[in-house]
Parts: sequence; structure tokens; C-alpha cells
Amino acid sequence: MASVLPDFDAVLAAAARIAPHAHVTPVLRSHTLDALAGCELHFKAEQLQRAGAFKFRGACNAVWSLSDEDAARGVVTHSSGNHGAALALAARTRGIACHVVVPEGAVAAKLAAIQAYGATLHHCAPTIAAREAACAQVQRDTGAELVHPYTDARVIAGQGTAALELLSIATLDALVVPVGGGGLASGTAITTSAISPSTRVFLAEPAGAAETAASLERGERVTEFVPDTICDGLRGTLGAPNFTLLRQHRAEALVVDDSATVAAMRLIWQRTKQLVEPSSAVALAAVLAHRERFAGLRVGVVLSGGNVDLDALPDLFARSHA
Repeated sequence: MASVLPDFDAVLAAAARIAPHAHVTPVLRSHTLDALAGCELHFKAEQLQRAGAFKFRGACNAVWSLSDEDAARGVVTHSSGNHGAALALAARTRGIACHVVVPEGAVAAKLAAIQAYGATLHHCAPTIAAREAACAQVQRDTGAELVHPYTDARVIAGQGTAALELLSIATLDALVVPVGGGGLASGTAITTSAISPSTRVFLAEPAGAAETAASLERGERVTEFVPDTICDGLRGTLGAPNFTLLRQHRAEALVVDDSATVAAMRLIWQRTKQLVEPSSAVALAAVLAHRERFAGLRVGVVLSGGNVDLDALPDLFARSHA
């Protein structure tokens, strides 16, 4: 399933499939932020999605795509954060088992959230190779279906439903989304190209993990990098199918410093009273850092999640001013 590139029909099917389970999140406006950005901003509030992030869309679509026979064996993934929690919650909506492989050193609060949704945790060394090996072992032991965090076609299609909702109520010149592994970004690109081909898709990426920008510029995936960013949800390597889709739909990457992302996060908190995480605020930061690109335009901004580690906030804000 993960090797087949999804299309817009897959996004429409995902929207129907997840409708009984996922929230239709609101679109927020702020005249103050419009004035600061010099454009008309429409914020898709995915921090208000179930499990606190857009990730529930793709996980829910994957879980409810399974046949009854496959579902009975459960699902497995590797994650230390939002995808693990989203898949655990999605599995709970169907009453099936969920296994999440988590790396050593993961944030305790995020692991607690994954466990609270009913998943079984399997610990491994903090490398991609160790994660994949542990997932393979769980699959052998249980027969569980692998649901990759961002390369799985069912996940990509599910993530595209956020843009589907946004574009159904707002006419946009540009749509800005964060990019890490590329599930949300590629799903957004598919949907936007189908519904509103004139709308440009921009990918907001932290400077300390800017391999998507490098990959699109080079015309091939750049995978040899060590991420260094406060945007913990955007440290993953851009997936192969995601890269293909982003190139196909001519998405453009915008790179942002962490200090600008933290400043944007503060603005969102202050002006909209919404709790968003750095991996989410990077999208507004990209608009503010590239004002000339968006001047006078109608701009959609996907706020991807709100799972902030509150205990880490003092360090986060201190680092932003270092």
C-alpha cells in the first residue's frame, strides 16, 4: 500500500472514511496577524484535531481502510510523538491492538500520551534502523499491519483532508504547511492541485532540518543530514513517495530559523489564544520571513498541532534568544 502514490480520489475516499471519527477543525482569523504579515491569513486549526494534531486524519484513514481480517491482527508503527498517539487513538476507535516502537530518550510526556490511548510500547535504540527492525519483529510476532508515519499512501491521503476542508470554505492564492517527513505536505499538494490549481503550495521548513529544500533544489532526495531544530515533529527525513509528489505538484520550500519560529509561536498564542507547537508555528514564521512573497494575497496556513511539552518551555524560549 505504501508504495502506491495516492491521488485525489484517495483523498476524497479518506474524507468519507474518517468523517465519523475525525473533527472538522475550524478556520481562524486574526486582523492583527493579517496586518503584521501584510496579507489575509486563514489558519486551519489542526491543533484542535483529536489527539492534538493533523496526524489523526492519516492514522484514522489507515486503520479504517483495513479489512476486518487484517484489522483483527492490529497495527504497528514507529514514533516518539504525534503519529504514535494518533494511531493508538485510531486503533481504539476500531477496537483493535496498536503497537508503537519508541526510541530511547523520547519525551516521557509523549510516551505517556501514546500509552494512554491504549497502545503497547516497544522500546528500541534511537536510530531509524533500530526502529524498522523492531517494527519488523512486531509484525512477525503479531501479524500487525505496518502504518508508516508519512510514506504510507493511506496516511498521505488522510492528511490531504485538512486542505480539502480549508479549500472548501476559503479561496486562497497560497497555502503554507510545515514539512518534515512529508505526509501532510504531499497530501496537501495533491488536494490543492485538484481543487485549486492556481493556489501555490509552500513548505515551511526549519533551517536545522532543511533537507526538503535541498532535495527539491537538487532534484533528488538528500538523506544524509543530522537535524538540529526545536521543531521536533519536523526532524524526519523526507520520504521517497512524498518527494515524488511534492516535485510533481511543484511545491516550494521556505526555510526558517528557529528563533523566527518561536517568535511566531508567541504571536499565535497571544493573538489567537491557541496553543500550538513549534513544528506548527513554523508555517506562520515562513510567511512573516518572506513577506514579499505573500504581500496582499489570501494565504492558508495549516497549524499542524498543539502538543507542546510545557515542561520544556523555559529552555525553548531561552534558546530562541541565545
